[in-house]
Amino acid sequence: MKKPEKKCEHTIKAMCIESDGSFNCPQCGMSISPDDVNDDNYQIMDTKVVNDELAELVIACGKCGCIIKLTGFQQGFDA
Repeated sequence: MKKPEKKCEHTIKAMCIESDGSFNCPQCGMSISPDDVNDDNYQIMDTKVVNDELAELVIACGKCGCIIKLTGFQQGFDA
């Protein structure tokens, strides 16, 4: 995985992600999908769980190394 030349960090809310869970890296446009079976497209860096539910997922883009924080997973349960 390539490391970004400048610090690259983006936050994406879960409700902005396609229904199949895919989205594009905000930095380089690489397609990132939970269906990817290897670490070529992204790598999971960290997870945050609150009350046994995923609250935040931090990944790094496999192409440019940009850190992407996915948030708002629990909001769907409150609506």
